[in-house]
Amino acid sequence: MEGTIYSVIPPLVAIIMIVITKRVLVSLGIGIVIGAFMATDFKMTEALRYLANISVGIVYTEEGWNLGNIYILAFLFFLGMMTAIISISGGSKAFGDWAIKRVKSRVGAQLLPIVLGIIIFIDDYFNALAVGSISKPVTDRFKVSRVKLAYYIDSTSAPVCAISPISSWGAYIITLIGGVFVSLNITNVAPMTAFLQMIPMNYYVILAVALLLFAAIFNVNIGPMKKHEERALIHGDVTNPAKRGSIVHAEQQLPENEQGKVSDLLLPILVLIVSTFIFIAYTGVKNTEGQVTFMAMLENTDVGFSLFLGGMIGLLLSTFLYFRHRLSTSLFKKGLWVGTKSMLPPIYILLLSWMIMDVISTLKTGEYFAGLVNQHIDVMYLPLLLFIVGAIMAFSTGTSWGTFGIMLPIAGEIAMQTDITLLLPIMAASVSGTVFGDHCTPISDTAVLSSTGAGCDYMDHIITQLPYALLAALFSAVGYFVLGLTQSNGLGFLTAFGLLVLFVVIVMIRRKKQSLHV
Repeated sequence: MEGTIYSVIPPLVAIIMIVITKRVLVSLGIGIVIGAFMATDFKMTEALRYLANISVGIVYTEEGWNLGNIYILAFLFFLGMMTAIISISGGSKAFGDWAIKRVKSRVGAQLLPIVLGIIIFIDDYFNALAVGSISKPVTDRFKVSRVKLAYYIDSTSAPVCAISPISSWGAYIITLIGGVFVSLNITNVAPMTAFLQMIPMNYYVILAVALLLFAAIFNVNIGPMKKHEERALIHGDVTNPAKRGSIVHAEQQLPENEQGKVSDLLLPILVLIVSTFIFIAYTGVKNTEGQVTFMAMLENTDVGFSLFLGGMIGLLLSTFLYFRHRLSTSLFKKGLWVGTKSMLPPIYILLLSWMIMDVISTLKTGEYFAGLVNQHIDVMYLPLLLFIVGAIMAFSTGTSWGTFGIMLPIAGEIAMQTDITLLLPIMAASVSGTVFGDHCTPISDTAVLSSTGAGCDYMDHIITQLPYALLAALFSAVGYFVLGLTQSNGLGFLTAFGLLVLFVVIVMIRRKKQSLHV
C-alpha cells in the first residue's frame, strides 16, 4: 500500500470526517489509526505497537528525549499563561484607554488594530481577543463598523502569525518543516532558515495585510462591507441592528485590573521577542563550526530552546508585573490554569499532526502524489496547485494547523520526486493557501474569535471578509502561476502585488469619477 492510491486513505478519511463531524481531534485520530493498520498490513499487535512508538516518539526516542518537541510544547503553555496574566493585570485595558486619547482620525482608528495585529504576533488567539478589546472603544468612537474591525483582526492574526518565527504558528510550522526535512534526509538547510526564506513566497499572507492597509487608508469598501460602513458613518450604528441578538461579546473569563498600565502589556511581549532573538543568536553562534555568518547562525540555531527560554522569561516578567499591583495569589493561580487550558486545543492538534505526518511519511503518500504530478501535471503548475489544494483543505476542515500537518509533508515529497528547487516555493504556497482557506471557511475558530473580539455577528464577519480574501487569493494565484512559469519568486511576487495596486488605483479612479458626477 505504500506509495499507491491507498496511501491517500488516512488523510482523506481525516478530512472527510472533519467536514462531516466538525470534530478535528477525533477525525485526525481516526485517520491515524487507519494509517497505522495500513502501515502494518492490518496486524493488530503491530498496529498498536506502531501507534505507541509514534506517540512516545513525540517526546522520547531511542536516542533520548526529543527536546525540540518538548521545548515547543512548553513554549505554547508559557504563551497561554502569559496571555492570561497580562489580561488580569489590566495591560490590555490600559493600552485601550491610552489609545483613545491619542487617535485623532477615522483612518488612525482603523490603522490601530492593524498595527496592533502586526505587533501582537505571538499567537492568533491572543491577537484576536486582545486586539479586539483594545481597539473597539477607539473604532466605535470614530464610527468604524464592527465587521470592519473584525476583518482587520482576522486578517492580521493568522497571516502575521504564519510568517513570524516567534509565534505559536511559526514554532509549529518550523517544527513541521524540520520533520519534513528529516523524513526527506535534507541536511543542507536548517528549518529556521527555510522558514525565513519562505516568508517572501507567502503571497496571500503579504497581500492580505497590504489590502488591509489600502482598505484603512483609502477607505476601500468591497461588497457587503460597504453597507455596514455607510450605516456606521451615517447613522452611527456600528453593529447590525438585525443581528444584535446573535452577537457574542468577548466575555472575560478573568477580571481585569482597573489600575493596569500600558507597560503590563508591552513589556512582557517586548521582552519575549528580544530575549528569544538573543537566544536564537546565542545558540546559532555556539553551534556554528568555522566562520560565523548571519545565515550560518540561523542554520545552526536551536529554535525550540530559544522559544522555551524566551517564553519563560516573558512569563516571569508578566508575573512580576502582576504582583507589583498587589493582586491576589489565588487569582494568579486561576489565571495560570485558564491560560494553560486555552492552549490545550492547539496542542492536541499539534500532537495529532505530528502523528499523522509520521503516518503519511510511512505510507509514502507524497510519493504517490508526486507520481501523479509526473504523469499528469506539468511542474510549472505545482505552486498554483499546492496553493489551491491547501485552500480547499483548510476551507473544508476549518483548521489551519491540521492542514499544515497534512500539506507540508506532501509538498515536500512532491518536490523531492519532481523538482527539489521548488521545495520552498510549494511549501510556502501550501501555507498561503491554507491561510486563505481558513479566512473563508465558516467553521474557522479564528473567525469565531475575531467576530467575538470585535463584537459583531459571526456570519456578517464571514460574508464581509470574503470579497477581500478572494481578491488577495486571486492575485496570489496569478503570482504563483508566474512563479512556476518563470522559476522566479521576484517576478511572481511583483505580479501579484502589482495586480493588487492596480485594483486599488481603479477603485480610486472610479470613486473620483462618481464624486464628480454627484
